[in-house]
Amino acid sequence: MTSSDSTSSKHASAKMKDKLFKSLAYTCGIIILVVLASVALFLLFKAWPILGTDQSQVTQTIESLTGGKAHNFFEYVGPLIFGTIVVSAIALFFSLFISIGIALFISHYAPKKLASVLSYVVDILAAIPSVIYGLWGGTVFVPAIAPFWNWVAQFFGWIPFFAGPAANPPRTVATVSIVLAVMILPIITSLSRDIFLQTPRLQEEAALALGATRWEMIKLAVLPFGKSGVISASMLGLGRALGETMAVLMILSPGFTYSLRLLQASKNQTISANIASQYPEANAMGVSVLIATGLVLFVITFLVNYVAKRITTKKVGA
Repeated sequence: MTSSDSTSSKHASAKMKDKLFKSLAYTCGIIILVVLASVALFLLFKAWPILGTDQSQVTQTIESLTGGKAHNFFEYVGPLIFGTIVVSAIALFFSLFISIGIALFISHYAPKKLASVLSYVVDILAAIPSVIYGLWGGTVFVPAIAPFWNWVAQFFGWIPFFAGPAANPPRTVATVSIVLAVMILPIITSLSRDIFLQTPRLQEEAALALGATRWEMIKLAVLPFGKSGVISASMLGLGRALGETMAVLMILSPGFTYSLRLLQASKNQTISANIASQYPEANAMGVSVLIATGLVLFVITFLVNYVAKRITTKKVGA
């Protein structure tokens, strides 16, 4: 075999491998879309009875689920959407900037050995099941945080968010939001750390060569480079907070109002925790109602990720 034949054979083999990989990648992408569509169709199919059946039966079911506080589906799902968004937004607010700070410390400030240990710890924390956080929150954090919430209500009660009296035990939105913040903090930290470590070395050295301090170098080179990635990481953490079930179920005292009194119990409830708490005793129509609320949560999560994708795309384009 001549060298030209060998070269053409290698080229044909590489081309075949390239086509095989391309086909595999397309197949994986199609599978993801099929799974997503299947989930959406399942939720629609299971929730359809609340639209296609006698509305008086739906009303009766919703009244039984809420103790007469709601009479139609929108009255039922509205406070749940409100509670889900409030709890998740507060959790993201508490965790985001702390996560960025930890990620920057690991990637640009900590000694190499310490950074390796901290990275390992962060990755382990990100993998801990949510029920463990719920157990810790319900048995350790709730009793420990009570004096602090009493102090907040006493000195900052003039702010509507912190109006007292603070619940005791504090199974409130404020408490569960902090537990969720602790839960999503390792996820955002881990992804942000990996993104900051990918900052082009030449950009960092150029900033330092121009006389920038380490913080100025981070502000000029690292943060702009990682901005879109941090947004994606925060949206991933927000997605976990939106869908969190066990930790919320084990800590939060449920309510059915549009209240922003964060230190008072029995004010709010999330969609996922509501499904978990009411599903075991629900009849067939009740299950359809609960699955319909799950469909609403699916749409909310989809919209959050869509908005995040649009934001990151604009940042990259800019």
